[in-house]
Amino acid sequence: MLDALKILVVDNDEQSRHDLQTILSFIGEKLITASADDWQQSCQTDETRPAEICAVLLGEFDAPMLQQLLVAIHQWEAGIPFILKGSMPASLELDTELASRIICSLQNELRYQSLVDALHKAKLVHEHYNRLRDFEGVRDYNMFRSLVGQSEAVQRVRHMMGQVANSEVSVLITGESGTGKEVVARNLHLNSSRAEKPFIPINCGAIPRELLESELFGHEKGAFTGAISSRAGRFELADGGTLFLDEIGDMPLSMQVKLLRVLQEQSFERVGGVKTIQADVRIFAATHKDLEEMIAKGEFRQDLYYRLNVFPIAMPALRERMEDIPLLLNELIAELEAEGRGSVRFNSSAVAALCRYSWPGNVRELANLVERMAILHPHGIVGVQDLPTAFHRGDISGEISPQAVELVATESQAAQGAEEQEDEILPMKGIDLKEYLANLEKSLIAQALDDSDGVVARAATRLQIRRTTLVEKMRKYQLQRPTLPDDGSQDMDN
Repeated sequence: MLDALKILVVDNDEQSRHDLQTILSFIGEKLITASADDWQQSCQTDETRPAEICAVLLGEFDAPMLQQLLVAIHQWEAGIPFILKGSMPASLELDTELASRIICSLQNELRYQSLVDALHKAKLVHEHYNRLRDFEGVRDYNMFRSLVGQSEAVQRVRHMMGQVANSEVSVLITGESGTGKEVVARNLHLNSSRAEKPFIPINCGAIPRELLESELFGHEKGAFTGAISSRAGRFELADGGTLFLDEIGDMPLSMQVKLLRVLQEQSFERVGGVKTIQADVRIFAATHKDLEEMIAKGEFRQDLYYRLNVFPIAMPALRERMEDIPLLLNELIAELEAEGRGSVRFNSSAVAALCRYSWPGNVRELANLVERMAILHPHGIVGVQDLPTAFHRGDISGEISPQAVELVATESQAAQGAEEQEDEILPMKGIDLKEYLANLEKSLIAQALDDSDGVVARAATRLQIRRTTLVEKMRKYQLQRPTLPDDGSQDMDN
């Protein structure tokens, strides 16, 4: 199926179509090119089915024509993502579903890396659509896009989510902190019959015990000191929708009894009130604790556990799916760029170090690291020496999996291809060749040092120059190597 995937290029400018065809063919993509009037006929002539189009790249059109094309192609195949060449017209009016299919707008002067990133994102959207389209009851085929990865563990979670999303049963989501339990809960809600109703989260461990009952069930005026007015609780706010009980393992036993009664009778009273209120609420609960162990210790009620654990979903730790790290990096960086919070890239040695780290904070820790690196090295390339010390000292959970090695190699080749592609293009305004070559030499030396863990002799071998020549160039560009075991180059500054 992957070999059959094609990109549909729709552009009324013949020269632009030819240029796009040249570029996309060069990077190994299969494609169909057409004008706005004959795109569907071109697909039929090529005997291409709608599901085989993984992305549509649209040239520059005025707002009415662009809207007409978007609507027509979306009706032809709802799961196709769109990439626009040029800025989106301000007067374009699209409904929410169609607007969500436009994943990015590229500059008129195409850049290799931005084009590759856009195609990668489009293929992810297309892959998720086709994986979930056969699940009965799934409403949004862009579902679970935030669960990035190709590992067996992630695919298993996606499959289970597709099975339970549109049912009414309670779901218990378990896993370490930072694995994305709330992401799962929100996606399940958005793809349920309650999607139009509220999704109300509450962290049971973050609210003082004496206030938790009031937060859940509300209170009447004068129910306790400080209750100067009546207030609705989370159950009332979630009426008709979903209540997400995060860190359910931190709920005190006294509240567990009251929660069990509400789940059994589907009704409750506010604190200090006598009026019975009906609760039409679906329950999702999450915890990083071992509830069965807590039951054995008498810290969690067994009957409540059975009530919540109708459909369990176990979230894998990041160290259990290391092969997903390169894909997660791409997605997190894309989010940073989309939100205007900067950008950054990681070289192959840095990615390899990330794949060896144990990740006690899981995906949340990885997201925080990417954001920190984007602040420290804006629009730069992060090497091993730029990572926090924990990544240097071998705080690892094991060797890199074969899948991760393959993905790291792919990312490295793509980055190298981007540099080669950019080197071949001379800007219209010209360049300062001497400065350009100096910057290129400095960048390559820095990368060689990164990949060689700072060992000068090894880096010189990789660059195929003498060690003394490399030392002189490091002085020239004021490049410092990290403090590492002696390789015989301490005399560099003598």
